[in-house]
Amino acid sequence: MIADKALVVLSGGQDSSTSLFWAKKHFKEVYAISFSYGQKHVLELELAESLCKTENVPFKKIDLSFISSLASNSLTDSSIHMDEEVPDKALPNTFVPGRNLFFLSVAAVHARELGIKDIITGVSQTDFSGYPDCRDNFIKSINISLNLAMDYEFYIHTPLMRLDKEQTWALADELGVLDIIRYKTLTCYNGIIGDGCGHCPACKLRKRGLDRYLEHRK
Repeated sequence: MIADKALVVLSGGQDSSTSLFWAKKHFKEVYAISFSYGQKHVLELELAESLCKTENVPFKKIDLSFISSLASNSLTDSSIHMDEEVPDKALPNTFVPGRNLFFLSVAAVHARELGIKDIITGVSQTDFSGYPDCRDNFIKSINISLNLAMDYEFYIHTPLMRLDKEQTWALADELGVLDIIRYKTLTCYNGIIGDGCGHCPACKLRKRGLDRYLEHRK
């Protein structure tokens, strides 16, 4: 059974874009919301908007640039050298504190105004860079908090939560959008569309999953 309406938190990257197409398969009406939070590569927002235009998905962009002024990280501050690997006992400096907390909170307000109860985010704790706000326990916690805060029955969907990158590529292929996800999304921390720079943590993770999927698909 296809449900009514859903709102997708869309960054323009591999995971959120795959989640957008997942939502289109499971909901009659799909909306998208993106956030400008001071990230160095605003091209990802242009890709998100372009994808929504092509797919006839209503798109809204919200300015949350205050996030970049709250804490230091290499995704919003060009003077910080990006961690090439995930540190053993600390969060990588690509972690943007509060990002998903703010994203989901604002998305929920927008969803409520649209009469939407289903919110989709592309976070995953299977293949991730050590970010605590990508974990299932955080999503469950904020889901409860948002319901209480607005007296509204939201349900936050995380279709990629238990998938590794190989399985995420497989899902994109199953949805018939493998080439769109590969060539028209931006995951690279250095701002290069598609297969990216090849050496930042996001590109390494993405390429490893793609290589494994393409090898197993033969």
